Amino acid sequence: MSTAKRSLREGRTNWRKTVVVALPAVLAVGAMASVMAEGALAASFAVSGTSFQVSSGKLTSQGLSSYVQIDRDVDGKGHPVALLGIGDATLSDICQAAEVKTPLGTVVFKLMAGGDAGNVTASNLIIDGEDLVGDARFGTAQIGRDASTLDEVPGVKGERGKFGLQAGDIEVAKVRSHAWSATGGNFRLKGMKLDVSLGGKKCF
Repeated sequence: MSTAKRSLREGRTNWRKTVVVALPAVLAVGAMASVMAEGALAASFAVSGTSFQVSSGKLTSQGLSSYVQIDRDVDGKGHPVALLGIGDATLSDICQAAEVKTPLGTVVFKLMAGGDAGNVTASNLIIDGEDLVGDARFGTAQIGRDASTLDEVPGVKGERGKFGLQAGDIEVAKVRSHAWSATGGNFRLKGMKLDVSLGGKKCF
């Protein structure tokens, strides 16, 4: 058989070799995702330098832990935030929107889910927010607790001696927030819709 016949045709992929190379990486990512979902590993990354809107008609959870920390972008600039660790969260709907400058103009990147499609759920939802507005009810609240001793949400603890607060259960209606990052384990976005448009409408 000639060399040409033995070679893969142009544009073809040797899937067997690809799987062998990719499998370790896939397993590693899966393991990290599993650990993060259990709250044993905090996500750490440079924020984009652009905050975004987050809104929901109603948010409920069986646990909340919060303390102040600093998020940094790739240039090292710090952004003070309130880290909100929310246990098993249920949201009646969710909207996330960010403005992105492009050569064509300002584009609004918008993601929506929930509503008539059903509730949005997430385990160990972490939001680094610069503000939060809504009608709230906290159960068994502890305000001023040392951030290193917080235990309502697995894996969500701050530095020793720092101000923290937590609550056994929460309910917040008409949620409005500006955030720098959001992460979560086992996000379930029913009826998800993604929209990118010039001069588009934001969440609020």
